[in-house]
Amino acid sequence: MKDTAANPASEFVILGRISGLYGVRGWVRVFSYTEPREALLDYREWLIDRGGEWRKAELAEGRRQGKGVIARLEGIEDRDQAAELMGCDIAVPGDALPPTDEGQYYWRDLEGLKVVQRNGTELGTVAYIMETGANDVLVTAGDKERLIPFIVDEVILDVDLAEGVITVDWEWD
Repeated sequence: MKDTAANPASEFVILGRISGLYGVRGWVRVFSYTEPREALLDYREWLIDRGGEWRKAELAEGRRQGKGVIARLEGIEDRDQAAELMGCDIAVPGDALPPTDEGQYYWRDLEGLKVVQRNGTELGTVAYIMETGANDVLVTAGDKERLIPFIVDEVILDVDLAEGVITVDWEWD
């Protein structure tokens, strides 16, 4: 493990969590939030949240293992050292993510945006986004919580990151 990271946590993107141990030589099982799961291994420098303090760590090696991912970090040589990392979140600096294509967005870029109905009625702000399998769903906070399917051109009419507004065509109860 290396020194404490200087960036505030808001500039980090959490991409996974250390979920278990693998073998006796310092390897860990990683629950990756990336798609595909092994895309987390494309980032050589990780930030590990150790009790609210982000520390830099360098990925020594890793690979897909069954349905999951296993990895070993530089300086972690045995099972006892690896066990200290159990439950720690794994993040990367936000600027390390590749740019998105037109019409694609990172969830972190949508969270906090104002959501308005096409007639101008404000529905709240995006509190978080959840994956349902069929499509992602925006969860808004405002006068009440609303679940809005993220279906571009059908429900999501426009995403204006510069203005901080998502325009939707969504009827609610």
